[in-house]
Amino acid sequence: MIDVIGLIFITVGLIFDFFGCLGLIRLPDVYNRLQASTKCVTLGTCGILFGTFLIIGFTAAGIKALLCIIFLILTAPVAAHAIARGAHRSGVNLCKDSIIDKYAQDKEGESVNETT
Repeated sequence: MIDVIGLIFITVGLIFDFFGCLGLIRLPDVYNRLQASTKCVTLGTCGILFGTFLIIGFTAAGIKALLCIIFLILTAPVAAHAIARGAHRSGVNLCKDSIIDKYAQDKEGESVNETT
C-alpha cells in the first residue's frame, strides 16, 4: 500500500514538473517564468523525492531524499527572490499585461518612509 502512495506522489511530482517546464516556455517574462520554475522545484521535485522516500523507506537513500527536500524548501524561494530582485534592479521590464510592480514603488528595494 505504501508503494502505491509513493507512486502517486511521484506521478503528481512529475505532473508539476511538466507544467513548470511548460510555464518556462509559455509565460511572457522572466518574473512569471521564475514563479513557474520555483513551483516546479518545490512541488514537483519535492513530490518525487517524497514518493521515493516512501518507496525505499528509512535507508541511506531515503534519508538523503528527506534532506534534499528540506534543502529545496529552504533554498528555492530565497534563490527565486534574489534572482527576481536582481533582474528588477538590472532593468528587466515586466510584461505589458502586468498590473502591479511593488519593487518600483520602493526605492531600489528599500522601504520608503512616508512620515515627514
